[in-house]
Amino acid sequence: MSALDAVREHVIEHHDGMLFDLVFAIAWVVLVTVLFRGLGAPEPAYYVALAGGVVAYYGFTYSLKLARESA
Repeated sequence: MSALDAVREHVIEHHDGMLFDLVFAIAWVVLVTVLFRGLGAPEPAYYVALAGGVVAYYGFTYSLKLARESA
């Protein structure tokens, strides 16, 4: 199996999760950029908010998992 076949197989197996990750990342960056650039916030605050997307992602996916288990 070539590397390309391995990547293709991985994408086929995980395409829903990868799409969710991509949409969340794009939405987070757009939201933070609009808020912080629009308000004229300092550059370090902008980067801290972008890095906060990692925590937001795991918090959101964990709460989504809990909601699905309880339903």
